[in-house]
Amino acid sequence: MENKPTLIVILGPTGVGKTNISLSLAEHFSCPIISSDSRQFYRELKIGTAAPTDEQLKRVSHYFIGSHSIFDEYNAGQYEQDVIELVAKLVEKQNVELLVGGSMMYIDAVCNGMDDVPTVDAETRAFWQKQFSEFGLEYIQNELKRLDPKHYEEVDLKNAKRILHALEICTISGNPYSDIRTGKRKERAFNILKIGLTRPREELYERINCRVNQMMEEGLLQEAEQYYQYRQLNSLNTVGYKELYEYIDGNWTLEFAVNMIKQDSRRYAKRQLTWFNRDKEIHWFHPDNEKEITDFIDSKI
Repeated sequence: MENKPTLIVILGPTGVGKTNISLSLAEHFSCPIISSDSRQFYRELKIGTAAPTDEQLKRVSHYFIGSHSIFDEYNAGQYEQDVIELVAKLVEKQNVELLVGGSMMYIDAVCNGMDDVPTVDAETRAFWQKQFSEFGLEYIQNELKRLDPKHYEEVDLKNAKRILHALEICTISGNPYSDIRTGKRKERAFNILKIGLTRPREELYERINCRVNQMMEEGLLQEAEQYYQYRQLNSLNTVGYKELYEYIDGNWTLEFAVNMIKQDSRRYAKRQLTWFNRDKEIHWFHPDNEKEITDFIDSKI
């Protein structure tokens, strides 16, 4: 690799086993862990995001774990800036740094850079949220098709958050969102080495199911109930909480809600793998092959 500091990126689907290998690698390279799990940013949501335990946090220094509140507005563009600044400071002492997580857009933001998308004002955001609340998903889908047919063909049409963001940008810029997204890769002052972790599908799905059961035993329902009054926040519109809110609202039984958390978690893992598999720079390993992973990284840096 070119003679620059190296950012090792450990990525993979939810439940694959990133935590244990990342702790070992952080100790091996005497570096902290920079989290790229956008759900673990929120200090209030410890159980449902499988945040590192107090013991793990003492074992290795972490960044972006419990760094924000559910009430904070935080996005991939801000994260990109924060991580680039952090890495610049860290590499003054240590030539190897470690980014760990599974949030696709946040990893891409650090590795490739985000386009300079305009900041959305509160009035525009409130307008489109009101349209969505009053007229539903199909309405905002059709509005996106009208304002930006190209992005309409590309976006996940079931993801209201993504559709609303695109509509907000169309409104404040006066241009289609797809015209603003250039996809150009930004130069970085460090090399990037991507390590992907994967397991056979049955093995991964079983781990996900077991982890959901463990979260419920640890008090996930009580955690969701504690923040029920804030369920409209984007930070709580996520797997593990939105299903339990259906139970709290009386729409589902608890057993059905838990099964839906497992199903939605498995679907999310599948989407993560589909996204990651498009990236030919990722070197894939089974997470149990710790020595193989460490030796490979050592040979590349």
